[in-house]
Amino acid sequence: MERNEKNISQKNQKIKNQMRKTKKNNNANVKEVKKERKSPNNRSLKRKEDKKLEFGFKKEKLKIIPLGGIQEIGKNITVFEYGDDIVIVDCGLAFPEDDMLGIDLVIPDFTYLEKNQEKIRGLVITHGHEDHIGAIPYFLQKINVPIYATKLTAGLISHKLEEHKLLKSTKLKIVNQGQTITLGKMRVEFIKSCHSIPDAVILGIHTPAGTVVHTGDFKIDYTPIDDERMDFGRLAELGNKGVLALMSDSTNSERKGYTMSESTVGEVFDKLFFNCTKRIVVATFASNVHRVQQIVNSAVANNRKIAVCGRSMINMINTAMELGYIDVPKNVFIDIDMIKNYTDDQLVIITTGSQGETMSALTRMASGEHKKVTITANDLVIISANPIPGNEKYVAKVIDDLMKIGADVVYSSLEDIHVSGHACQEEQKLMLSLIRPKYFIPVHGEYRQLIAHSETAKKIGIDPQNIFLTTNGRILELNEDEAALTGSVPFGKIMVDGLGVGDVGNIVLRDRQHLSQDGLIIVVMSMDSATGEIVAGPDVISRGFVYVRESENLMEDVKKMLREEVHKLEENGVRDWATIKSKLKDSLRDYIFAKTKRNPMILPIIMEV
Repeated sequence: MERNEKNISQKNQKIKNQMRKTKKNNNANVKEVKKERKSPNNRSLKRKEDKKLEFGFKKEKLKIIPLGGIQEIGKNITVFEYGDDIVIVDCGLAFPEDDMLGIDLVIPDFTYLEKNQEKIRGLVITHGHEDHIGAIPYFLQKINVPIYATKLTAGLISHKLEEHKLLKSTKLKIVNQGQTITLGKMRVEFIKSCHSIPDAVILGIHTPAGTVVHTGDFKIDYTPIDDERMDFGRLAELGNKGVLALMSDSTNSERKGYTMSESTVGEVFDKLFFNCTKRIVVATFASNVHRVQQIVNSAVANNRKIAVCGRSMINMINTAMELGYIDVPKNVFIDIDMIKNYTDDQLVIITTGSQGETMSALTRMASGEHKKVTITANDLVIISANPIPGNEKYVAKVIDDLMKIGADVVYSSLEDIHVSGHACQEEQKLMLSLIRPKYFIPVHGEYRQLIAHSETAKKIGIDPQNIFLTTNGRILELNEDEAALTGSVPFGKIMVDGLGVGDVGNIVLRDRQHLSQDGLIIVVMSMDSATGEIVAGPDVISRGFVYVRESENLMEDVKKMLREEVHKLEENGVRDWATIKSKLKDSLRDYIFAKTKRNPMILPIIMEV
């Protein structure tokens, strides 16, 4: 018995020694890994990463999914997804391109968000421009989520919701600059920014995977009109704490230097208004509240009354005045119908149409079609905006038409009467230097602008491997350890035509293009269902192809050819109406092309008798 106890004691001691040895080896391994992590090449790695090695823990990744605004201007919307929580940043529209005939607006494809709507915790807005808020009513018609925005931005959104009869059913919550809100596992901080519209914010999106800073649209203005400067201190504080990723505005990334302060435009207005005896008409962007304030300041200083033209301009000014963003003495604004009661040197007219839009107020004034304002040689017209790329020819035509009337026209080529609301390269460098992100994602720009912004980031010291040139619909997954473009989600352009949303696609646009270029021929005839003989017709109707009276011989030849084709089909025993239609369409297309070298759209209509 004593021998058995001795054996057991020896076995226990052996087990204990083995356990001590194992523990010692494990500790040595962990120390070795930690030592490796603290080597000069890996000093930035944190103690949390050592614990992950020790305990096998791996943090979940944040997904960043742009559905618009990448490699394009407009239609800005970005999805931030962490686990079962989604936060959406902005929901904007784009204006139709030249080949989108008849289209009013272009909005993002919300398919991915519809499929994951139970995860959505809120829609967060950076500022009140159309390319960031314009698609909100169309989004809310599909998915009702709370919207968080600063005061002026919320005021502009509420007008849109009222027009679409969505205001009562929507939770629109006003957030102050400097405030932080919690949306699921994510917290969104609203940081004071500077842009060409008041109440713009930079977003600090705090997630368990790390902090992402989204600049929205911004510029660095040290002398802003409203004295509301960007919160550089908070941005630097975030940079010191460590920022996982920076998403930054790339609109002016090809331009060197700095964007001029908005206040410089006021000095030019003062110069143009001083001692001017003519009536002054100023066209600018409706959303540029700071520009409107400077026009007001110059008008008041020169004892002029102000009338406003253009629905969007009237709505913007009314909203800004109600919320206290435009400071103006009483009785300065007058109704447009009252301008006949004042002399030219007592008037300023603020109008829309700085981009030469077809139906805008300034374009109608230039063509003599405006009901309230008639341009004369005693008018000074100031176009306080640069043409958006693609609009140059429209703006040039408006300037020509105004000059033909005899008006004096001042535009960006003659005076510095416009400054951008977007940061140039030196300002982008300052933003990158303040934030010092691990990963950089240039946004809000076409491809060449994203490339230029990424080159600027490299100069600041961002690792080229940590710069992601993404595309709409691509999923970027990232955490402190790694980042990679993984899969993709549905995205695209949904076209709005009147009340129709998405019912006009590429096929309809192709047909419109065809009709606009080549015209239309409709062939109508009645045929005996039993014999296949022509009972009535064929009648040929042409629109946008040739003028019928001047081409009677061609039309008669077409009718003769159609009768012969029907006779051939009858002899061959063809009785299927679909086949007959198809054969006649092909024969007529070949015949028309041979005679005219044109390719109109052809619609055969055959009725059975």
